[in-house]
Amino acid sequence: MSHLAKLAAFALFAYAAVLLAAYFGQRRLMYFPDPERVEPADTGLIGVVERIIETPDGERLVAWYGRAKPGEPTLLYFHGNAGGLAIRAPRIQRFMDEGWGVFMLAYRGYSGSTGSPTEAANVADAGATYDALVRGGVAPASIILYGESLGTGVAARLATERPAAGLILDAPYTSIVDVAAQAYPFLPVRYLLQDRYETVTYIGKVHMPLLILHGERDRVIPVAMGRELFHLANEPKRLATFPNAAHSDIYIDDNPALDAVRQWIGALKRLTSR
Repeated sequence: MSHLAKLAAFALFAYAAVLLAAYFGQRRLMYFPDPERVEPADTGLIGVVERIIETPDGERLVAWYGRAKPGEPTLLYFHGNAGGLAIRAPRIQRFMDEGWGVFMLAYRGYSGSTGSPTEAANVADAGATYDALVRGGVAPASIILYGESLGTGVAARLATERPAAGLILDAPYTSIVDVAAQAYPFLPVRYLLQDRYETVTYIGKVHMPLLILHGERDRVIPVAMGRELFHLANEPKRLATFPNAAHSDIYIDDNPALDAVRQWIGALKRLTSR
């Protein structure tokens, strides 16, 4: 065998090894959980309590719950793929300072929840979390589904299955397949991925008020994806983009995301009070 042929064979073998590693390790490349269980009070949150949701397949999910003030909505919040509940304490505090309630689920493997995250599990657990919130006395008309990054696919899917006052998608993607293809252009990810989160398939089936939030400097999930989903979505809908924001900083510095959410929720409340 010639030297060139040996190099080609080695390259082919190496690429096959990369493909196998990517396929069998794909969820390690998608989910980056902080498994530590932290009490809400340890993060400085007052009036937020831990709730446990038991799943039909025997897992125990941790959620944090802060009640809404009278007449205010509750955000049923599905977070992104990294960290857990504790690092989102500042967001919870901002929302509760507005009087809104927050019910934030920790996916399997995150923040003390048992099990391992998958798309199927996250979608099923989102429905169980919604049902637990309703059983706890929060009416569907007072629930706003909120998805952050990875959680936008979960929230959008849930919006096709459960009634709510509205849906907020914070840095949404058309699909995780599209995001992965952008991050790993040398891999055939469209054939490899098991957890696909194809929001583009579900957004046209959502029939509730929609708010999309997206940083224009987002290099993880480009704002073009948020704009595409907005184009495909049904009315009533609103798109708010922020020139100075990247992927996870729309609520800090001078980015007026909180103002956008406040105005949108105010419009929802006026609409439902008629």
